[in-house]
Amino acid sequence: MLKEFKTDLHVHTCLSPCADWEMSPRKIIRRSREVELDLIAVCDHNSAENNDAVMREGLRNGIYVLPGLEICSREEVHVLAVFGTLEQAMTMQEIVYGHLPGENRPEIFGHQIVATEADEVLAENPRLLIGATRLGLMDIVRATHDLNGLSLAAHVDRPANSIISQLGFIPADLGIDGVEVSCRISPVDARTTLHGIGPRPCLTSSDAHGLNDIGRAYSVLRMAAPTIEEVGWALKGVHGRKILG
Repeated sequence: MLKEFKTDLHVHTCLSPCADWEMSPRKIIRRSREVELDLIAVCDHNSAENNDAVMREGLRNGIYVLPGLEICSREEVHVLAVFGTLEQAMTMQEIVYGHLPGENRPEIFGHQIVATEADEVLAENPRLLIGATRLGLMDIVRATHDLNGLSLAAHVDRPANSIISQLGFIPADLGIDGVEVSCRISPVDARTTLHGIGPRPCLTSSDAHGLNDIGRAYSVLRMAAPTIEEVGWALKGVHGRKILG
């Protein structure tokens, strides 16, 4: 039986240096319930270290959470890598960490808090998570697919760190599973105004960095279950699954 899932596949936590301190696992899930989201994906900058805590808290509170990362390529393009299991996301994190130079300076870039599901501080990540990796776009998409994840070009309507702003187009052979737009433009308008989207699947997400951002933009997916396989089918529009808006 197919159902409609209110979905936001781009939520940051307090691990991302540009996110608010209040973006803790417990508060993220509480806010997701308040705005009646069914499914979210945690996609912090170049790291998956808070995925486990948010997934655990979501499980206790009826919010489905997919683990992921927002990876910055060497072209300074942001790409979402969303997975079905925590193990896959952590494997991707190790790939990213192996190609991520630099150390964070909290006084300049912001703090990077690793937290528990009880909102306790475990540690502060010392890596330069806001920076670009040495991985090319093709490398990121290929590694994501090798781990059975979905690869989405992030916030393609924005003037910075989007594939269109950085490259001017979307390579036909890139192999991404879809593109993401922000609340500033509808998928319909994006197809007519942004070069290169064409028939690619287009999702709307919040890219939430603060609690009030969560659910500000979302997509409704018709699926049988909130799984990575079902999301992939909805993106492709097969087996009755689809993006409704």
